[in-house]
Amino acid sequence: MILILLGPPGVGKGTQAKLLAKKFHIPHLSTGDILRAAVAARSTLGKKANEYLQHGTLVPDDVMIEVIAEELSQPLYKKGFILDGFPRTLAQAEALETLFQRLNVKLDAVLTLEAEEAELIRRLSRRRMCRNCHSIFNLDLDKLSDTAVCPRCKSKLYLREDDREETIRNRLKVYRRMTAPLRDFYAKRQLLITINGVGAVQKILDDIVFHITKYNEKE
Repeated sequence: MILILLGPPGVGKGTQAKLLAKKFHIPHLSTGDILRAAVAARSTLGKKANEYLQHGTLVPDDVMIEVIAEELSQPLYKKGFILDGFPRTLAQAEALETLFQRLNVKLDAVLTLEAEEAELIRRLSRRRMCRNCHSIFNLDLDKLSDTAVCPRCKSKLYLREDDREETIRNRLKVYRRMTAPLRDFYAKRQLLITINGVGAVQKILDDIVFHITKYNEKE
């Protein structure tokens, strides 16, 4: 099974991607992880990507597509994967579609998790990062107080700039402008499945599995 997972910041894509990977016994392919692996391996593409990362600029689409292509050439992905964090723009979606055609990869479904802006702001503003081990926690989900220390290394937790309300609103605005057109792109290809991203984690997972099964039965 090959899936793409879309959704705004804070909707829980990473959590659901990990659970789906376990459920369907396929790897969770995060573009952030791919880039870090390519840089660590010091491959030609990894070195090229690292030049942009070192300067704090976005890795160009053509380089990112080739990094993904290099990763997908590994046997690990032959039985399927869940792609999380890419594409983020219409241009990236078109480039990814071309790559899949080149690799003879058939995309099964595109899941988009949705939630109201107020809920996303509430979730993201409750996130904290450890200054030492860089682990990320949610004060509500992890049952931590606002003055708690990191459960793993006992260092201080702090609120990242990215998780401040004004920054979150900006991130959501960018998401709506850049990524929302992807819904139409995949809907026209009859691949889009919309999932309510609010509720218990297990309930959301059950909804995803139900809709994927229902979608595959129509094929």
